[in-house]
Amino acid sequence: MLILKCPYCGVMADETELSPGGEAHLTRHGPGSDDTEFEAYLFMRENPRGVHFERWRHAHGCGKWFHAARCTQTLEVFGTYSAQTTRPPQDLLDTISEKRPGWRWRDLA
Repeated sequence: MLILKCPYCGVMADETELSPGGEAHLTRHGPGSDDTEFEAYLFMRENPRGVHFERWRHAHGCGKWFHAARCTQTLEVFGTYSAQTTRPPQDLLDTISEKRPGWRWRDLA
């Protein structure tokens, strides 16, 4: 079972207390976007075998959204952080690089 630590309330919550929100760090295009940008936002998602950044909501707790970095292969959780950040914290990226040398995910490495 997947267990994530809520960065807001500090609770170690299993996946039954959480609601998944899909991929993190997407560029959301507004009403002025063209069809190609909107299509990319709706349908073009990362689906890596390995390190992935996701959005989660502590639904049966504080109710806040947060981001989690985890491995989709092993379910290892590298860390969680605030959903208000536009990119993962550098210390988290360093931790991932130590454990998974050579990993890639978009422009984060």
